[in-house]
Amino acid sequence: MSEEKTRPKFKSLRDKLSKTTLKAIKNMGFKHMTAVQAEVLPTALDGRDVVATAKTGSGKTLAFLVPVVESISKHLMDSLITGVHIVVATPGRLFDHMRTKEFDYTHVNCLVLDEADKIFQYGFEEDLKQIIGRLPRIRQTMLFSATEAETTQALIKSAMKDDVQSINMSEDNTRATVEGLKQGYAICETEYRLHWLHKLLKKTVSFKVMVFFSSCKSVIFHHEFFSKYCQIAVLCIHGKMNQADRTATITNFYNAKNVALFCTDLAARGLDIPAVDWIVQFDPPADTNEYIHRVGRTARGIGAAGNAVLLLRPEERDFVDYLQDAKIFMDKFESWNRYYNLQPKLDAAFSDPNFHKLAVDAMEGYIRSFEVRKLKHVFNLLTLDLDAAARSFGLKEKPDVDIHVGFNKKHRPRKRQAAMLAVQSAPSTKHATRL
Repeated sequence: MSEEKTRPKFKSLRDKLSKTTLKAIKNMGFKHMTAVQAEVLPTALDGRDVVATAKTGSGKTLAFLVPVVESISKHLMDSLITGVHIVVATPGRLFDHMRTKEFDYTHVNCLVLDEADKIFQYGFEEDLKQIIGRLPRIRQTMLFSATEAETTQALIKSAMKDDVQSINMSEDNTRATVEGLKQGYAICETEYRLHWLHKLLKKTVSFKVMVFFSSCKSVIFHHEFFSKYCQIAVLCIHGKMNQADRTATITNFYNAKNVALFCTDLAARGLDIPAVDWIVQFDPPADTNEYIHRVGRTARGIGAAGNAVLLLRPEERDFVDYLQDAKIFMDKFESWNRYYNLQPKLDAAFSDPNFHKLAVDAMEGYIRSFEVRKLKHVFNLLTLDLDAAARSFGLKEKPDVDIHVGFNKKHRPRKRQAAMLAVQSAPSTKHATRL
């Protein structure tokens, strides 16, 4: 018997769900609940507070949308009155609206905190305290996250009732990612990174692919090169685009059967795009949480499958062991030893002075990304061969870029010393005999 058939059906909740909601769920193609939905829905539909932790792609969104819709239908007696019934916002923007006279939140009966593990990381702690303090005390609160974080405990205590139902679908699990995900890593010398990506895009031309970069500037540079000079079907999305362009890009990617989307971590959360075949982490994530959210864009839902590959420089090999400690297990994918000669395409691209600036900006963004990485002995700026890094962006010589461009000037001596100590005290590679 397949895993899906052992899951309870949505119609088993017919006593708690309206006919309209059940029909809508059926029309969307959902018949069986995922594990987190089966745990959350019976409790949430009773109006109780819920804290749920489950892997990305496991169905958390529907687990809180269904109770929200049911709550609205009950309070409105089958007739929609004028006004807004659901507000989706970041804490900062929501608090901005709450401070205006036109925004009436006195009748809010349900608060959902999604991506709770990121709320404190993005500096929304104070905004959220203000929001919680202003909302009606008699309400339902639901908190959802893909990963556990100690900082959310204070949030749970301040925002939720004492009888909150805690549901952790990750407990006693041997893997931090979903079963249908096949993931691996590839080692590539720094100067051949562009060639590696070119070959991968050629190999996956018939698939839907997401490629993650560490900066907007790098997305812009690589998109320009591959779309304009390599004639490869590529889309891009990053934080410097306006909302209309972002929406158009996501719509195009959603509807496409085979195309590559170049993106930053802007696209690592909140997107449910069907049939993404490959997740390519061209630049490594900052930590395990970002890794999990990136690969969570594929293999979404019951029985779904997907592939993910992480590209590392030889000096970054220890990151694999770090991921393994977090229950993320990867195979080693063999790197190609023969690449296409990109020099004619690069020469054509660099004949445009503007493209040279794109390359320099992209390299600067790549260097700046090293500052946010926690594992300084793995992602250490002092071990980076800047000449090789320049060649990886098609530059024939190292541009005049400050190696400590991402460091605040006041703290550069201290950070430089810390980086050198990290190199000296770096642990030896655990699996050196395998390579």
